[in-house]
Amino acid sequence: MAGKLNIFQKTLLQWNTMYPYNAVHLVRVPLHLDKVRLTHSINSQLENCGLTGLSIDDRKGAFHYYGGPALSEIKVVQGEKDPRAVLREETEEQLNMPFTGKAPMNPFRFFAVQEENAFYLGLVYFHVIAGAESIVFLLKRIVNSYMDKDAPGLSLPLSLYPRGYFHHFKIKPKPLLGWLSTLPSFISELRKSFRPPYTDRGDQSVGVSFFSLEPDRFHALVRSGKRWGVTLNDIFLALLLKAISPFAQDRKHASRRKMISVASIVNIRRDLDLDMQTIFGVFLGSFIVSHAVPEGIRIEDLVRDIHRQTDRIKKYQLYIRTTIGLALAQLLIPLFSPLRQRSFYPKYYPLWAGITNINLNVLWKHGDEDIGVDYFRAVSTGPVSPLVFSITTVNDVLNIGVSFKTSVFSQEDVDKVIATFLNSIDTLRVSA
Repeated sequence: MAGKLNIFQKTLLQWNTMYPYNAVHLVRVPLHLDKVRLTHSINSQLENCGLTGLSIDDRKGAFHYYGGPALSEIKVVQGEKDPRAVLREETEEQLNMPFTGKAPMNPFRFFAVQEENAFYLGLVYFHVIAGAESIVFLLKRIVNSYMDKDAPGLSLPLSLYPRGYFHHFKIKPKPLLGWLSTLPSFISELRKSFRPPYTDRGDQSVGVSFFSLEPDRFHALVRSGKRWGVTLNDIFLALLLKAISPFAQDRKHASRRKMISVASIVNIRRDLDLDMQTIFGVFLGSFIVSHAVPEGIRIEDLVRDIHRQTDRIKKYQLYIRTTIGLALAQLLIPLFSPLRQRSFYPKYYPLWAGITNINLNVLWKHGDEDIGVDYFRAVSTGPVSPLVFSITTVNDVLNIGVSFKTSVFSQEDVDKVIATFLNSIDTLRVSA
């Protein structure tokens, strides 16, 4: 049985023609690395899940896993002296390295960074075939196999060919009216959004950084969210806007484009009533928020402004409406030259940054015990956003992978973004 690519998958496939669109998940396994045993765990799980022999027909928008033996190999990198630096370098290399499109295709690559009595397992995947939740459960199967552990639900077969978005999502009158009534303001916000300065639109190279929020900072965010009646994602978006603002100073002199826009990726499985563990694929929506971020604005005021926007977005499920815009872009982009294709989103959908946010405590944890692993993620920026924060909650720590276009942000710039992000959290910690 062949599967049909959904709207988001077709978009990712189109983005991949401009530059590799991959993602990387990193899990720290608290055992000594046995390469032979790990290779067996990886390949046996890929075969058991039916995730081998992939063929993608981009013309027909179809894909199929034909099966067969898994032949994945593991690249082993020594990281005892500075594992975080080695992880950054290897992740950066993998995000910039394309997957071959020839069938049968292996949409996975693996590497391991050795520590003294543990190792990080890196899973690099062709993002067209899976979202973050599917990869978390796949990695959990592999790690549990390596550690000889059982987990409820992980032995169930995977559904590899789910139907498209609008087979599962029935548009109701309230969201439809919301989609239509908010469309003019959405277009207006895009037309008022300041465009990031690209030094070379032909250069899509991606850089990577990692940082973490220790429990004190994480708890300060949680307390602030409860006190203000907002979500952690609202706070993340506001902090990111605040951190990006110094790099968009020229907007103050613009006649119309004085806003900064950032995006958030949304897992829409709940809207589509799709099981997280057994249905393998990509089920994503997205939304944007915009703000002028005036000089000296308090974090609380900025967060409340963002919450008003996200509250309306949730009310009308506007994060699903964006799939219609993606479908329109799929039709328009092929009409342009390769260079103008890369300029399409920066010109018509000018975003400065994006956030993808998952809670590993929900996806990995079983019972009340702490998660026995550590976890980081990073994703290609694609043609839409020059900077992405991949946020993963692990126990009471936030691990954040930052991917960025080097034609917009230097490593020094990203270090400043991270520093401002952390400093803003520290002001919340003091005032809490």
